[in-house]
Amino acid sequence: MTDDRLRIGVLLSGGGTNLQAILDEAARDLPVEVVKVVSSRPDAYGIERARAAGIPVVWLNREAYADPAAADRFIVGELAAAGAQYVVMAGYMRKVTPVILDAYPNRVINLHPALLPAFPGAHAIRDAFEAGVKVTGVTVHFANEQYDRGPIIAQRAVAVREDDTLETLEARIHDTEHLLYPEVLGLIADGRVSVDNRGKVRIDG
Repeated sequence: MTDDRLRIGVLLSGGGTNLQAILDEAARDLPVEVVKVVSSRPDAYGIERARAAGIPVVWLNREAYADPAAADRFIVGELAAAGAQYVVMAGYMRKVTPVILDAYPNRVINLHPALLPAFPGAHAIRDAFEAGVKVTGVTVHFANEQYDRGPIIAQRAVAVREDDTLETLEARIHDTEHLLYPEVLGLIADGRVSVDNRGKVRIDG
């Protein structure tokens, strides 16, 4: 990998489909290198995706998170040792503590399957579907100490069709995630993303 690639550490808890989307685009022309993967579960399939791509991976179990700050200090140590410049949460089901946020200020990125600030929380797709909205979507934002409230980097709408089921809507939202997340990382790698003094994201160009 070349030195001008954006070096990221990826946090995940499940299947790692967004990790795979990033890896696929990096294999083409996305100037991003995944230098470390951290899983909050030892049985997450995302671990296998990381191994298949030759990426160093470490996992924690439930007991390790009994002290969240201690767990996050361990994660920061792993990411720093790998040279990660940004932290990318890709289906990571733990709330990060100030330990990670302070180590990577405005450099911890999260993906949410709704158009924030609407439908925050762990069941956003279902909540939007049950509310009967006609449009939902995907948000990429910087994480902060307020859950699902950090500065928004990018959003993409997904229409809710009349014949949608929860499953078909979920599938289209995940497809949109797999497109939007690499695009945002590309903007960051190009140096086009910044946070102003009002806490709002500016994208140059």
